[in-house]
Amino acid sequence: MNIKITGRDIKATEAIKDYLERKMDRVQKYFDDDVDVSLTIKAEGNKQIAEIGTQVKGSMFRAVTEDRDLYASIDKDIDILEGQIRKWKTKRDRLNKEDSIKMQNVLNNVDNHSQVENEIIKTLYYELKPMHPDDAKLKLQEKSQNQFLTFINVETNKVNVIYKLKDGINYGLVEPEN
Repeated sequence: MNIKITGRDIKATEAIKDYLERKMDRVQKYFDDDVDVSLTIKAEGNKQIAEIGTQVKGSMFRAVTEDRDLYASIDKDIDILEGQIRKWKTKRDRLNKEDSIKMQNVLNNVDNHSQVENEIIKTLYYELKPMHPDDAKLKLQEKSQNQFLTFINVETNKVNVIYKLKDGINYGLVEPEN
């Protein structure tokens, strides 16, 4: 575990580092890799503020609390971080499980429908919502797994499709001519 402590108005001591290292074992157990942790401590009046941040596998986790006792503040931060990481890991595991079930269904469908060609074998239903093309782009960005979004353009009152281009940066818009 790599720990970096920054003290503002408080001296970062070896005792604080040892305490944080012992407490971060609760967070470390969720990861196979080494964890980089940054702790910023500061005093404002009679309050001790601890801010712990860690980045693991591209996800950033951060907690900031204040208490009269610095160690109590660190404990609260660890509790918050552990909750965030547990939630993230559960969500990630659930998505991986759903993806594997979907892939298994796709493979089963390919086996079952290998003799069927040129047929519509799956239908998806979705809700058409009136929105501005810029809002549709933002909604598509939120749902990173989707490649396109169909919506009713509020400017033209016609059905449009916005889609991600292969470059992964830009978007295309399909509009009817009339």
